This record gives sequence, structure tokens and C-alpha cells, in this order.
Amino acid sequence: MSFLAPSKNSWAFRRSWSIIYWLPTGIFLSSYFFHVKTVSGRSMQPTLNPDNSRWKDVVLFSKFAVHTTQEYGRDDIVTLRSPEDPRRILIKRIIAMEGDTVKTLPPYPDQEVKIPPGYVWIEGDEHFVSDDSNRFGPVSQSLIESKLVMVVWPPDRFGAAGRRTDYRPPRNAREERHISDAVKREQARHSRVRVPTTL
Repeated sequence: MSFLAPSKNSWAFRRSWSIIYWLPTGIFLSSYFFHVKTVSGRSMQPTLNPDNSRWKDVVLFSKFAVHTTQEYGRDDIVTLRSPEDPRRILIKRIIAMEGDTVKTLPPYPDQEVKIPPGYVWIEGDEHFVSDDSNRFGPVSQSLIESKLVMVVWPPDRFGAAGRRTDYRPPRNAREERHISDAVKREQARHSRVRVPTTL
């Protein structure tokens, strides 16, 4: 008994006990604000799951940015409930927000769509293998669950993903050749969206 008594008063014991005591609270709060998801499929290539990686991307998403601060918009990658099957979670990029006009891609029946209030237009970066708004139209913002923060696995891809760049057409053929495929895709996406001008 006398052997155990001093150890309960030691700094290491108190520190360990406080960590164990608060660990469930930390896990609950972190799962409330963030979640980690393994990306499956090719619809977000080359941003996520690029062909040159041997691993599926594991990514961190922020629920806080969607449900609390509402800090999401054009070009952000988000998770959302499929409007066709609420059991499915999709990972897509927001292409256009409410009030924007977007030039659609096949198989959407209309050439252009103006996004109604409370809706967004979402697409996969590799839209030829993506179930997205070009199939089912604008989606309600209420279906969005979280926003991409960073890639956490594999280690060589650790860091921010899906960075934004300002759209600017290339000035000449030489500059066109030096623009990366990812930037070309992003510029093509931007050229399809008309954002209303504010006075």
C-alpha cells in the first residue's frame, strides 16, 4: 500500500490520468468538427487518388467549416449526401454557387443552368467517370456535410489539396505548353461559370 501511494501523487500518474479522463471528450469533439475519409474511385483525379500513387488517398474534412462557419464556396472539395441515394456519400468539387450560371456538360439536357438560391453545382474533376450535377442537376446546400482540409496519407502527398488558382488564359503557345494538366482543367472549369457582378 505504501508502495502505491507515492505513485498516485507523482506527476506522471496525474498527467496520464488527466489524458485518460479527457480522451473521450477530445474524441467526441474532434469527430464533431472533423472526420477522416478514404477516397475511393477515380472521379476526383488527378486531385485525389492520382494514377501515379500506389495508395488510396486518406483525407481530412472539416464539418465545422460547413455547419458552423459556412466557409465553403467555388472550387472547394466537399462531401455531400447523394441526392439520388442519401446512403451514399460523394466527394465532389463545388463549381458554381447560387446565382451563378454554369455551362453544363453531357448528359445534362440544358446547355446552361442558373443556380437557384440555396443550391450549388458540383462536379468530379474527372467528370467523365463522375456522378454529379451534370447527371442530376443543382444540389441543395443542405446535403453538404464537410469541406476538404488536407491529404493525410500517403506521406508524399501530405498537405493541402485542391488549391485555388486565379483563372487567366495563357498569353501565347509557349505559356500554354507549360501550364500543368491540373491548372488547365481548373481554368476550363472557371471558363464555364459566369458569376453575377455586384454593384
